Amino acid sequence: MAKPKVQRFGDVIAEMKSVARGERPAPRDAGGVSYETVDAYTRLLTSDNRALLRLIRDKRPQSVADLVRLSGRAQPNLTRTLKKLSDAGLIGLVKRGKITKAPVVKVRAIRVEIDPFSMRGDKLRLSN
Repeated sequence: MAKPKVQRFGDVIAEMKSVARGERPAPRDAGGVSYETVDAYTRLLTSDNRALLRLIRDKRPQSVADLVRLSGRAQPNLTRTLKKLSDAGLIGLVKRGKITKAPVVKVRAIRVEIDPFSMRGDKLRLSN
């Protein structure tokens, strides 16, 4: 899965049109999730979601059902949150058996690089 990046929506559209016209190759990270700002990305890191990440890291649940039990959160709510955290590159869902998926933390830290003179967007780096 491609890593998330910070990129203005207008830049994403311009990049897609340029690739469609054949003016440039598709970026290697095509298909990843883009966030308009670093703030949009970091809004995922609420205290509840950070507690959930810590729970996944420390307890290593063997399934989403196991995580529901450990966290006390409702399954539909937890599934939506896991999808957002997965899209953001913070967790992965690893197959265990034929149908069971277990959440695993994929990052140790998030680094943000901000160019104070640029309006082109900031950079995110996820550290494993």
